Amino acid sequence: QVQLVESGGGLAQAGGSLRLSCAVSGSIFSIRIMNWYRQTPGEQRELVAAIGSGGSTNYADSVKGRFTISRDNAKNTVYLQMNSLKPGDTAVYYCGAFLTTTPQDIVPRTYWGQGTQVTVSS
Repeated sequence: QVQLVESGGGLAQAGGSLRLSCAVSGSIFSIRIMNWYRQTPGEQRELVAAIGSGGSTNYADSVKGRFTISRDNAKNTVYLQMNSLKPGDTAVYYCGAFLTTTPQDIVPRTYWGQGTQVTVSS
């Protein structure tokens, strides 16, 4: 069993900041990639940011320079610092972890959190 628990969502004004956290627990052997996606009603889930086990990062063009993803490998936790928020950032944000649960796992799989709402008012 693997669980991802997100926290830190809520309401912010345009130009403000929020920090999301996602803690991964349970039967974990190795977390390869941790990422944040977001989704609005009627739209596909889109990648916001990703971070590898060595710290390499990748961002959607729409958030570059405003959002920062980081991870604490000792705590199996990923963070998303969101600055200069815009109303267009309003969405449900999902944490994902691409991981293996045993040393025998050949193919990692992705596990998801339940999502946390971020609302940015103008």
